[in-house]
Amino acid sequence: MLNLERMRVLHAVFTSGSVRGAAEALHVTTSAVSQQIARLEREVGQLLVERHGRGIRLTDAGVALADHADRLLAQVERIEADLADRRGAVVGNLTVAAFATAARALLPDVLRSLRAEHQRLVVRLTEMEPTDAVPLLCRGDVDVAVVQDWAESPVELPDGLSRLHLLDDLLDVALPVEHPLARRERLLLDHLADEEWVTWSSGQICSDWIEQVLRKHGVAPRLMHTASEHSTQLALVAAGIGIAISPRLGRGPVPDGVRIVPTRPMLRRRVFASWRSTAERRPAIRAVIAALARCGTTAAGDRAEPKTRRREHTGDRTG
Repeated sequence: MLNLERMRVLHAVFTSGSVRGAAEALHVTTSAVSQQIARLEREVGQLLVERHGRGIRLTDAGVALADHADRLLAQVERIEADLADRRGAVVGNLTVAAFATAARALLPDVLRSLRAEHQRLVVRLTEMEPTDAVPLLCRGDVDVAVVQDWAESPVELPDGLSRLHLLDDLLDVALPVEHPLARRERLLLDHLADEEWVTWSSGQICSDWIEQVLRKHGVAPRLMHTASEHSTQLALVAAGIGIAISPRLGRGPVPDGVRIVPTRPMLRRRVFASWRSTAERRPAIRAVIAALARCGTTAAGDRAEPKTRRREHTGDRTG
């Protein structure tokens, strides 16, 4: 009979692409991973991995078995969720991943309310970009992910994930107070064609989005300075060396020397929570999603226009 934990190890090697990646995902040593794969090979009587350059790759038999493992592990998660649902207790350990401003603006209240309401539930937060969080969510290394997207650049979630819209976050332009446009009530983006920009580091989802939006409005942005933290960006704006886009969610005190001006049309991003559909019957998952929904409604306030919340299913890998 096939050993479930060894199937889990093979699946981790397949999804991570290496023994080291599997070891990191499973929090074990590379030696332990290699030993489990060797035992699984003896169980099935076939080679499952082979040398490839300096690393390894799965054989055809290994890929086939990893595919079976994917469906099997999803079914096991459904069974566990069903049993947890029948028990009805909000217990266990969960990991929530959230991008930086959501981690700052939403998660403190979420974690505080969960700790007060469910003493037997342990929730760990890890700050993470959506491009990193979604693959970990699919693999089961993260239980709930708070991610963002834009109408101009929607995130396509993989099959097997569900999501709940939490809020729409509006974004404004941050200008030095002495800037000629700083006293405008609203700004058209094409007013900003000749400006020097402070933006996010190259490759971050926000950086790609703002460049795309500006070019759509006929602005070829001069991206002069990059910083991942909004507070750093605003400090650079206050110094008078550029302008920036400033989200309302998680925005702290605006420094002296900075003027915040809305745009027309208004810039907005969508914030939603996502989780594996196979785990949605777990009371712990439902408790986290409910807490995120409550805090999302509170955080929306004057930051975003109200919007009907709906849950979306993107399918199920196991049919």
